[in-house]
Amino acid sequence: MKNSNIKQSGSLSVTAELMKEIDQAATRYYSITEETLMENAGKACAIEIEKYISENIKKNYGDIMITVFSGRGNNGGDGLVCGRYLSDKGFNVIIYMVPPSEKRYNPLVLKNIDMAKKRGIPVKTVDPDSIGNIMDEIKRTDLIVDALLGISTVGKPTGIIESIINIINASAKNVVSIDIPSGINPDTGEVSGVCVNSVLTLTLGLLKSGLLNSDAKKYTGTLKVVDIGYPQELIKKYIKV
Repeated sequence: MKNSNIKQSGSLSVTAELMKEIDQAATRYYSITEETLMENAGKACAIEIEKYISENIKKNYGDIMITVFSGRGNNGGDGLVCGRYLSDKGFNVIIYMVPPSEKRYNPLVLKNIDMAKKRGIPVKTVDPDSIGNIMDEIKRTDLIVDALLGISTVGKPTGIIESIINIINASAKNVVSIDIPSGINPDTGEVSGVCVNSVLTLTLGLLKSGLLNSDAKKYTGTLKVVDIGYPQELIKKYIKV
């Protein structure tokens, strides 16, 4: 049974592997860099989040607090860009980064951390020894943006990411997930461990196959596909439109 709570034009869906191939082809054949796609994704998500806030949170922008949780990879980079654009719109934004540990940050993540800091946006690294403090800090937030895990993630969330997801869900705040809710399998929609419970999922470029699974609906909330600049000619090469 398919998820009927989807806002998009058409019903194209892709596996994580095919999505990566399309990303690579965009760079190789259309000179659309990874950085451009990340910038487009973050900006598009910020636009949709602003729409959501306008419809659901009756406060002045300057009185609204948005907390972004970003991971180490491209999904985290998308979250950083999104946070930057939301800050530019006048929202109060704070960004929490998963610590790099044995896996270093993607270079584009590092670049966007620097850009956020130059904008005056607080960027904090989650301290495993005081992670419980985040629960108190996010009590004041009006909206959480989930950019922890993207389609490259395999298996269930563990360690500090698992802890962050549990804190997000326990906060009972409205959550918008970028691309997929962190913890969900992008191909099957299955959840083998913890998963972010979102009110809105902004999936990037094309719908991920697993999000069509009816079981995924309780995690995705409203599911919307956002345009991040793939040429239609490119999409037609990979998918029957």
